[in-house]
Parts: sequence; structure tokens; C-alpha cells
Amino acid sequence: MGVAKAWRFSLISANLALLQPQNSGNGYVVSSKNVLSRSSSSQRKATFSWSMLCGVMLFALGLISLFTGHIASDLEWYSQHLVNRRLYSKLDGGRRRTINIWESKLSKNYYGCSKRSPHFAPAVSERSSNGYLLIATSGGLNQQRTGITDAVAVARILNATLVVPELDHHSYWKDDSDFVNIFDVGWFISSLSKDVTIVKRVPDKVMRAMEKPPYTMRVPRKSEPEYYLDQVLPILLRRRVVQLTKFDYRLSNMLDEELQRLRCRANYHALKFVKPIDDLGHRLVKRMRKMAKRYIAIHLRFEPDMLAFSGCYYGGGEKERRELGEIRKRWETLPDVSEEEERKRGKCPLTPYEVGLMLRALGFRNDSYIYVASGEIYGGEETLKPLRELFPNFYTKEMLADAELKPFLPYSSRLAAIDYIVCNESNVFVTNNNGNMAKILAGERRYSGHKRTIRPNAKRLSALFMERNKMDWDTFARKVKSCQRGFMGEPDDLKRGKEFHEFPDSCICEKPFTEKINEDEGNHHDLQWINSQGVLEKRNLVESITSPRY
Repeated sequence: MGVAKAWRFSLISANLALLQPQNSGNGYVVSSKNVLSRSSSSQRKATFSWSMLCGVMLFALGLISLFTGHIASDLEWYSQHLVNRRLYSKLDGGRRRTINIWESKLSKNYYGCSKRSPHFAPAVSERSSNGYLLIATSGGLNQQRTGITDAVAVARILNATLVVPELDHHSYWKDDSDFVNIFDVGWFISSLSKDVTIVKRVPDKVMRAMEKPPYTMRVPRKSEPEYYLDQVLPILLRRRVVQLTKFDYRLSNMLDEELQRLRCRANYHALKFVKPIDDLGHRLVKRMRKMAKRYIAIHLRFEPDMLAFSGCYYGGGEKERRELGEIRKRWETLPDVSEEEERKRGKCPLTPYEVGLMLRALGFRNDSYIYVASGEIYGGEETLKPLRELFPNFYTKEMLADAELKPFLPYSSRLAAIDYIVCNESNVFVTNNNGNMAKILAGERRYSGHKRTIRPNAKRLSALFMERNKMDWDTFARKVKSCQRGFMGEPDDLKRGKEFHEFPDSCICEKPFTEKINEDEGNHHDLQWINSQGVLEKRNLVESITSPRY
């Protein structure tokens, strides 16, 4: 019974009890003249009590019906949807419906939302702040990007003036680029001015007034805001200038929503590449689009040092084991690992050939255009050859830009920035690893409308690749598609509580239902479900909003 029916039943029951006609001579009776007559007082009391008892019982039954009506109506609604799912399954031949491999149909229902709340207090001025915060980032470009983003949030937590972060010149990549060579520093400062006060350097008069050099410290990874307030703030107040070193992933994933949105403003809006990098990156995008309306970008991490660090075996025989074994000795603290166990755990990055197999199995044709972003590939062209055979329309930044690329060649971070632009603008982004660029790009693409982003389910795929020769292609493709459900960048792939830079859930909002309907007006989409009589109904999407369920 529906809620409305139950409510009507409870009211009618109560009214019938209170106004119930009785036999002549027993209490209140309705005469032919519609006039109430009375009997003796004792009879009146007895009859009145009996009427009240009946009324209370019927009213109670009505209330029970009312509340069970809620449950019944919800059960009815859910059962309709479940039955409907089974119906779709039957209509599809018993298989789950395939997804669009180029774009998510649900992406238009979501949008990036990182605007500051009216209740978010304005930034403290440089003079009123608790001191100056120096940040020394660590790693490659995208690892440093996480540090810059988190530094903005930490400066806000400490009510400190942030000095433009210092980039890492001593990492494996040995790139001496400064912040100003990669990011538009003026834009960075101005776009965040309402949130955090940022300066290019500590004023000379402050440095001269200091009795000691800036205090240097390293905070633990994933530190909570309370740690900064308890451990860093007292030193900042005492020394006026504090430097935090090796600053990457030094802030917790779980923050207040306003701080999370500040992180998003810093990462997706304030960090804008300088014009020479931005211009070249978008020229390469135009060249890819000129050849094909849509393209796939693949980020391959297959450098010798990364493979050695993983401890995995990639099929290169004793030569590979010897060469990677020598490189692995650089890290004295690395434990001995089992190659087979690491692969079973999904810890081994896919080879270029395996990435190509996965894409073909998912349904991408061999005439699709791909852009490959990578550093040094272990094994060189021989390693890339199987991927080229699977996708002959194979391009890199070196192939698309020759002389234009020369000024950037000595700087790995600037080259990485160009790759970042071309990958971010692609229709589909695929990675063979879970490194920093893969995480940062996945987060931005989710924020920018859930652009198709494919992350290999390495744990399940690795087992499947090992069994590849024991099954036909159709079986292999079907199993790959099954493995990749939940790893295709759909909105419901969001993992709350995971790495925030990869899953920025606090900055992604769902459009109101009415807005979704308005966007679809005129498209004449139909909804199908089973009605209460078990009959398949169709109703226009716009009309359906008027149904009681909505």
C-alpha cells in the first residue's frame, strides 16, 4: 500500500469510528430528520466508551498502515528497479551493457566545484601573519606539484605567509629549473590572494633582523593539521621563518572540506604553465586533432631505474636480470622480493605490449591515434615495437615537434609539462603505472568532467596476461573488459579516503536532478520500468519528473 493510500485509510478509519451510526435506542442515533436524540445517561456512557474503543483501534490500524506504507512503497520502488535491471540484462542477451570506451555517459552530470565559501575567512596580510613558510619540494615535476598544492593548504593552516616554493634541483632528473621557469608565478600569487598571502622571497629587512638562519625541519608524511599546529607553529612564532624540506605528500588526505577545495584551487587553477610551455603543448594537441578528431594518450613509465626498483621480471632473460640487478644495488635498503609474488600482487607496471593488448581488448581499433608520453624506455625501440604494431598511428612529442622542442631538451621538468598538457587534453588517458603523473592527471581529469581515464587493474590483468595463450581472442577480450570494470574513470570509481590528488571527491559535485532533466529536454529519451501490475512502461524523461517518486 502506498503512503498516500495508507494516510487516507487512517483518517477514514478514525472518522468512521467516531461518526458510526448505531441501532435505535442505543446512544446517539440519526433520525429521519437528521437530528441527534439521546437515550439514558448510563446507556450513553457505555455506548460512547465502545465507540471510542473502536475508533482508537481503527486509528491505530491506520497508523500502522501509514508507516508500513513507507516501507512497502520503497520496497516496491526498489523491486521495480531490480526487476528492470534483470530485464535489461535479458534484453542485452544476458550480458551487462557495454560502456562507451571514448567517454563516460555520466560525466555531464558532474562538475568541478572548488569555489571558496563566503564563510571562508580572507587571507591574513603579510604583516599580520605568523611568519614566513619556506618550502623545498622533492622529486620530479608532478611529485613537486603535490608539494606545492599541499604547501598552500599548510600556509593557510598556520596563518603564515607562503614564499614561492623552491623546486628540487638534486633529484634523479637533475633539472635546475625554478618555479618561474615552469609556472606563471604572477598568476599563482594573484589567483590565491584571497586564500593565502604569497611572496616571491622573504624581505631583506626580515632576514637581516634574524639572529639565526631559517629553522629547517622535515615533517612526517600525511601529517594531520594538528601536527602542524602543535609542532611547526610554535617554532614559526619563535623564529619567524621556517623551511620544510623534502615536501611531498606531507599533508593528510582527510581535511576539512574548505581546505580540500583550497587544494583544488591551487592545483587546478593557480598552477598555470608559463606561456612558452603552454603554447607548445597546445600546438601539439592541435596537430593530434588535425590528424584525428580524438586520440588516446598513454603515459609509459618503463625507465631502467623504475623497473629495477619494482623488482619485477619483464621477459628479457638473463641480460635483463643482470642489468636491472646492478641498478637495484643503488638502494641498499630495498628488500629481496619474489618476481612472481610481486606480479601476482599487481605491483609490476604493464609492458608497452600489455598496454596495447588491454586497449585492443577493450575495443579500441588499430586505426586509433595514440600519443605516447615517456622518458627513457628500457630496451628502446625494440620494447616499443609490439605497441606500434598494435597501433600504427603512434606519436610522441619528439615526432610532432622537432626544432621547437630543442630549447626544452635539457630540462626534464619542462618536457614533462609539455607531455602533461597533451595527455590532459586527450579524449582517453591511459597509464601503465600508479606514479605521480598518473595520479595528478587522473585527479584533474575527474575534476574537469570525468574525462575517460583508464587505470589498469594490474593485479587481475597480470594473471590474465600469463594465461593469454590458453584462450581465444574473444574470451581474452571479454575477461579484460570484466577486469577493467571500476577502473575506467567513471564517476562511481571515486574512492573516498584514498589519495586526494588522485580522487579529489570534495571538489566534485553532482548536478541537481532538475538540471540534468533540463539538459536532456528535446532529446526525447525514454525511461523504462515495470509498473505495479508487472507491465513494461515507457515514459518520457521530462515527464517522469512529475511522478510521485521524484
